[in-house]
Amino acid sequence: MDQHFQPAGLSGQAAQELTDKLQNRLISLVDLSLVLKHIHWNVVGPGFIAVHELLDDQVAGVRDMADEVAERIATLGVVPNALAGHITRTRTWDDYDLGRAVVEAHLAGLDKVYDGVIGDHRSAVEETAKLDPVTEDLLTGQLGKLELYQWFVRGHIQNTSGELMSGDATTELGAAAAAATADPRE
Repeated sequence: MDQHFQPAGLSGQAAQELTDKLQNRLISLVDLSLVLKHIHWNVVGPGFIAVHELLDDQVAGVRDMADEVAERIATLGVVPNALAGHITRTRTWDDYDLGRAVVEAHLAGLDKVYDGVIGDHRSAVEETAKLDPVTEDLLTGQLGKLELYQWFVRGHIQNTSGELMSGDATTELGAAAAAATADPRE
């Protein structure tokens, strides 16, 4: 940690705890942007163009979030790291499992990805609230955007009763399989 860049009034220990949490969020956001782009390239079927364009907006927004987190890490006196090797060595989740798939399958899988990212972001907000209002505010704003992005995704995978076509599935592949075979009229 570079003490010369540490914000005034923030202890070295607090700055280190914040950067540990922020580094995890940075890795998560960079990975999410890659997942979104992967889906963008591999989604097929009816509704393709709408989802293709929706995902471009989400990729841009998530990349902006990653940049904000990296800049906060640097402000706290630490080198942000989102290099591919570091991401694969330190992340706690698996790769996205779907290749080329229909709109409903990819969006149901993406919904599960958002569940994980949003849950971890919410935990980081709660944890940083005890340490630094600036970092808490940054993550809270991003949390709202991530929830909005998930709402846009869910709008495509709800049936006419408002239930998610992925049912009770807890994995990306399970959600994708359920959504790909669900009848949106039920």
